[in-house]
Amino acid sequence: MSGNNKTILRVDASMRKAQSVSRLLADEMVVALGGKLRGVDVINRDLSYGIGLVNDAWIDSDRTLEERRTQDQRVILAQSDALVSELQTADDIVLAVPIYNFSVPAAFKAWIDLVCRTDITYATENNEARGLLIGKRAFVVMTSSGTLGGTAIDSSSGYVKHILSFLGITNTTFVDATGLSENRRKVIADASKKIAKIGEIASGAQRNLSAAE
Repeated sequence: MSGNNKTILRVDASMRKAQSVSRLLADEMVVALGGKLRGVDVINRDLSYGIGLVNDAWIDSDRTLEERRTQDQRVILAQSDALVSELQTADDIVLAVPIYNFSVPAAFKAWIDLVCRTDITYATENNEARGLLIGKRAFVVMTSSGTLGGTAIDSSSGYVKHILSFLGITNTTFVDATGLSENRRKVIADASKKIAKIGEIASGAQRNLSAAE
């Protein structure tokens, strides 16, 4: 958290700028969570601008003890460090994830690979992983043209939920805006209604917190 401010991290995985439903709904979600209010900081991470990939040099750098890393290794890990810092800072995380060919976009998978850091975002004890990003909420806006969320051909929603849990983020809410090709207007309208409801709950909780203070 930044000072006493609430921080929202928004991650856009769509490669489209215009006419992106996931971006449209993410706009609504950020506002619903208080993103326009005073005292709320919003971090925007747009993966369409590019993201690095894990390779041999990255793995070697990550596995080298921090105090022993060379300057080149620190440079290699710089983007990953920045992405991890954004997650650590955030109270609420909004993930706008379209489904591409039954799964998450390549850029989003790359983001996942870069934020899964041993002893930073998760730890392993007795051969069991324990997520270190606890106490955070995640709101996942999932969109698609033909793939329906939660069906046998959806390889995205379960994977995203599992990864978040792996990192310690178990308070996860999905907004399903899949199957846009069937009835685009209704799918978007239903998703917007759910987001509005999330906003009502968030506003009520904030009022109760303010009254308690």
